[in-house]
Amino acid sequence: MSDIACAHIGLPGSAPVIPVSLLNRLARERLEATFPLCWVAGEISNLSHAASGHLYFSLKDSAAQVRCVMFRSRAQILGWRLENGQQIEARVLVTLYEARGDFQLNVEAARRGGIGNLYERFLRLQDQLASEGLFDSAAKRPLPTFPQRIGIITSPQAAALRDVLSTLRRRAGHVAIVLYPTPVQGEGAARQIAEAILGAGARRECELLIVCRGGGSIEDLWAFNDEAVARAIRACSLPVICGIGHETDFTIADFAADQRAPTPTAAAEIAAPERAALLARLAAGELALRRQIEQQLNQRGQHLDWLAHRLQHPALYLARQHERLENLQRRLGAGLLQASARARAMLAGLNRRLLLARPDPARQADHLETLAPRLRGAWSRTLQGRYADLARLTAGLEHLNPTAVLARGYSIVANAQRQVVRESRSLEPGQPIVVFFHRGSAEATVRAISEDPACPLAGGGIASTASAD
Repeated sequence: MSDIACAHIGLPGSAPVIPVSLLNRLARERLEATFPLCWVAGEISNLSHAASGHLYFSLKDSAAQVRCVMFRSRAQILGWRLENGQQIEARVLVTLYEARGDFQLNVEAARRGGIGNLYERFLRLQDQLASEGLFDSAAKRPLPTFPQRIGIITSPQAAALRDVLSTLRRRAGHVAIVLYPTPVQGEGAARQIAEAILGAGARRECELLIVCRGGGSIEDLWAFNDEAVARAIRACSLPVICGIGHETDFTIADFAADQRAPTPTAAAEIAAPERAALLARLAAGELALRRQIEQQLNQRGQHLDWLAHRLQHPALYLARQHERLENLQRRLGAGLLQASARARAMLAGLNRRLLLARPDPARQADHLETLAPRLRGAWSRTLQGRYADLARLTAGLEHLNPTAVLARGYSIVANAQRQVVRESRSLEPGQPIVVFFHRGSAEATVRAISEDPACPLAGGGIASTASAD
């Protein structure tokens, strides 16, 4: 708590002055921190339903009362309606409404008074049997569509029995009823209900069982929250419908049954289809069947008329077939003649082409003798021409042969790396050179360089422009 709240208020002037809003807030925080969520029992009074959906009321007992509020989000999931005068047990948060400084309880959940321990036992048994698979939907047995005999397990004095009988009489008066009387509340009722269920299953006098009872408190319905009853329902050889209490009442037997009905009357409605509705469906089916049969008969009659129109005397049919056969025979003869004529004409044409294409050996031999001199003359001329071309090419090659130039008195000058020297200016005095002649070569050294292009030889020969030793 803050320092202000912890200030010593016993001494005058020692505590600061605080506003009312802060005081209320501190009081609310202290209340909510001190009191955890708890269950409070009392009677509802001054119940008010606000337009917002919140519920305002008081819980009271013989000595005191306290204001309560249940917000809309909690009231919507309550599952039943609060009313003045009801004894309830509320799970509350102790708090303070700061705006008015009112001490109040915020109600988180509520249950009818006196059922706290029973409800806990109910939840524990429900969890146990569910974990064993007793409530699995796969184990539920299908109900017969048109039962002829229905068994009812309830008290003969129960108002629920009258409701079930009147409903069955109204909906399916032809269905036989077998009553298995048993107490539905009080000491030993659960054991007797379980024995009645197992006995009805063993006797197999019926096709379906209805276990029913009218509404009441949780204590009144407690016989149907017994483990023995749930196990008897699952062990019974007949499918079981449970219609116990009002629509908001749930028992262990409801979970174990093959079908749960919200009320005993609803159980009777589920067990037997309404006879009038079945008769109406039967009449509608009969009418549809009649119409379908009439339609089929009309269609078959029309088809019969069509077949009768097509039906002919066998002699007439044979005469037409004979006439058709003669026509086909004439067409076949004409077709054979035409095909034979076309084949003969084709054969004659092929014979002419064969005669024209047949070879004549004598004429071909004369032709070959005529062509032989021409071939020999053409081959001789071609050979002479090839010889002349070869001689011309040989003379050209001889003209281009550098050794032939050397034979006419020319020489080739190369440097020490055997590279041909084409200009005197590429040489230097004292540089060794090699001179190649038509026959042999000579090594020399350059003494002087001259760039005069005039040839010093009168005979037209070409000499090196470099003076060499």
